[in-house]
Amino acid sequence: MSDNKYKIEFAPLQGHTEFVYRNAHNKIFGGVDTYYTPFVRLEKGESFRTRELRDIAPEHNEDINIIPQLIASTPEELKSIAQLFINKGYKKADINMGCPFPLLVRRQKGSGILAHPEKVEALLKAIEEIEELEFSVKMRLGLDSAEESLALLGMLNESKITHITLHPRLGVQQYKGEVDLDSFEKFYSQCKKPLIYNGDIMTIEDIENITNRFPNLHAIMIGRGILANPALAFEYKNGPLQPADKKKKMRQLHDSILEEYSSYLQGERQILEKMKPFWEYMPHELEKKTRKKIEKASKLSQYESAVAIAFSQWGKVGISEEED
Repeated sequence: MSDNKYKIEFAPLQGHTEFVYRNAHNKIFGGVDTYYTPFVRLEKGESFRTRELRDIAPEHNEDINIIPQLIASTPEELKSIAQLFINKGYKKADINMGCPFPLLVRRQKGSGILAHPEKVEALLKAIEEIEELEFSVKMRLGLDSAEESLALLGMLNESKITHITLHPRLGVQQYKGEVDLDSFEKFYSQCKKPLIYNGDIMTIEDIENITNRFPNLHAIMIGRGILANPALAFEYKNGPLQPADKKKKMRQLHDSILEEYSSYLQGERQILEKMKPFWEYMPHELEKKTRKKIEKASKLSQYESAVAIAFSQWGKVGISEEED
């Protein structure tokens, strides 16, 4: 990696960046310095979801630089999940204070906690008692107002956390509207912790625009941009891939993921539920008719036939956008 290139972190996205995708991406494309798991939560019965346990299992993350993420609103929840991470051999953990999903926000989790400084303070005090893990925070500007993150910045600066990832939207925006770079700049100018930018990074130009404006960033975190172009991190650091090489790698990525899911999931429906999100952020690469065939496939044979058509169209100019 060139000295003037920033570190690239892969953001966690529920339903997309599970270990099967992460491992295949790391092996086939690479370019990512750190991958984060989708958040682990504590259920009402103080149990963990099977798929979340599977996702953080050490045997599924052996050849990859990974940080597990947790979501909690109380010190007790945080400590329980942290102990799980410690038992699995992890040395680092990330605290989600940014998820905008209304159900979690109502429970004062994710971005919902940002409007409650006393709850944030309680979590930050709790991590001081956990010597086995280094903690970081991924957050938004606030739930309802960018002033909320600025109000928290003093305690964040004085806390034990190693770094902050900031997505410059409000929780109430979810993923709509523009990112607020002016509010990000206010936070950036006062933040004493290494700061990572996350939000609406889809191209190399986007990375450069952000790093030019905020040159002291610790890293750039990308989620949807890598799902849309899995080569993005690699190309940022190493230059563009030839179209034929990128297409070949895309097929390898897809087939590797399909093979892995097919090895342990039971039933075609479960496999299709895992594979269809692969295409969600790449509609620009497909004819609409082909995309619909993928979405509507109810059998693996139908899906694989549609995928074959998709890759035959890959990279062609002038794709028809006519509706059925």
